[in-house]
Amino acid sequence: MLVVVALGGNALLQRGEPMTAETQRDNVRRAAASLAEMVRAGHRLVVTHGNGPQIGLLALQGAAYRPDEAYPLDVLGAETEGMVGYLIEQELENALDHAVPVVTLLTQVVVDSKDTAFANPTKPVGPTYEEKEARRLAAARGWRIAPDGTGWRRIVSSPLPLEIPDMRVIKLLVEREVIVICAGGGGIPVVKLEDGSLVGVEAVIDKDRASGLLAEQLKADALLLLTDVDAVYRQWGTPQASPVQAISPDETELLDLPVGSMGPKVEAASRFVQAGGAVAGIGLLADAAKILDGTAGTLFLGRKVDDGA
Repeated sequence: MLVVVALGGNALLQRGEPMTAETQRDNVRRAAASLAEMVRAGHRLVVTHGNGPQIGLLALQGAAYRPDEAYPLDVLGAETEGMVGYLIEQELENALDHAVPVVTLLTQVVVDSKDTAFANPTKPVGPTYEEKEARRLAAARGWRIAPDGTGWRRIVSSPLPLEIPDMRVIKLLVEREVIVICAGGGGIPVVKLEDGSLVGVEAVIDKDRASGLLAEQLKADALLLLTDVDAVYRQWGTPQASPVQAISPDETELLDLPVGSMGPKVEAASRFVQAGGAVAGIGLLADAAKILDGTAGTLFLGRKVDDGA
């Protein structure tokens, strides 16, 4: 099967962990072991990844500059694509004993400059803070903040991905049986001007929505959205919370899901199978192979898989 695997930013740098290069590499090495297991099972992979913690870290570093010298989010997004992509590429090559070619591709993704998301930030980035500290930083730096898990984080605009201009290159590499790491952090957000040229914008595209669009356009068989939660849950955050083993797109409307995290994952998984994908799954990074065979995570089922795919 051709599988688009989306690695969550919080799976690569888990909540509460120090944002050091060593910590990220250790987590990426474990992720690469799971990906390599799928390759050895005969699957072809296209890998995407989140960048919420990483882009927030770079933004904090940029705060050391004067406001007019700080780099915008599209440039920081490109930097995280290179940073995280490099680690995944190297560790996956090592896990596969360099038997399969792997490449990282900086990927632009077109959004609508009039998207209402620019006026309604929902995407968490950066580290988690206690509420008092988050409010202090928000006041000092002009941030918008919101609860995330047991803490608070900065939130930024997350417009819908519309087009992947680099799709021709991605398809060419996939046809040559190269494992492609692309659309990292949802891709670099750009808008198309009247003359057809592209220019970056201040936003972070949701990685799961971009991964779903990528999987649709590649006509992938499966879409895996891997995170630090083992499944989609009914009544999340309550004592009555229970994991969902399998669900149809229609049933997802009954779930009350966090807008900036699990909500986009369920939306992307549902859209993918409705568009003709065979299966989409949500769960733990360590359970990637088990999610595909239906023994872990939450499954969204679509068309029958062609064994020759």
